[in-house]
Amino acid sequence: MALIGAHNSWFSGRNAYYLERIARAGFVGIHTVGATPFVVPPGAKQRFLGTNPIAIALPGDPDPFMFDMGTAAMMSGEVLLKSYLGETLPDGIGVDAAGLPTNSAAEMAKGGVLPFAGHKGFGLSLAIQALGLLGGAQAPGGGEIDRGFLFIVFDPGLLIPRERFKAELADLISRIKSLPKQPGVEEIRIPSERGYREREERRSAGCFTIDRPVYDRLVNLGRRNR
Repeated sequence: MALIGAHNSWFSGRNAYYLERIARAGFVGIHTVGATPFVVPPGAKQRFLGTNPIAIALPGDPDPFMFDMGTAAMMSGEVLLKSYLGETLPDGIGVDAAGLPTNSAAEMAKGGVLPFAGHKGFGLSLAIQALGLLGGAQAPGGGEIDRGFLFIVFDPGLLIPRERFKAELADLISRIKSLPKQPGVEEIRIPSERGYREREERRSAGCFTIDRPVYDRLVNLGRRNR
């Protein structure tokens, strides 16, 4: 079993990347990140919490079970991308710099986003921010909150035999996927299933697509850095 906290860091990328490696090694992994402020608590006018993701990985065959989500209505990177593309967003995603509701991604980037699911998302986000304190991510002198990373990793064999756990997990997933489906539904998808599928499709194709403005900006950055 391992318990790891870290701070004085920066954006760590896709949390599932780390947990997938843990789960493929046969371990259970739980990972939380208390990030820099971008989320406006309910009733407040300015950002304070991070988008504060939580990820859980369980060993399985042929692929691990992976669940990776942010506690904000939309992750900051997606808001910034849509701001660059000049797009608008649905109601209830975020606010402008004055704390007023907005659909403009550009204005939202100046203000902030809201927690998902109202008070439930806020409570989960605050709990994750608090867990970051265990990694040393305080806000000295009232300054900006540091990023706090927490990893909990353990061998499922501490509780039940590992192979038994993997078999029971496979049975649980199979039973969910075999439930009667609503009209028009082709498949009941499990978290991470689409990601694994798309990864293999892109590996087979040898390419992936990005928005043209993003591509153009990357090309210009490359030219300036030569």
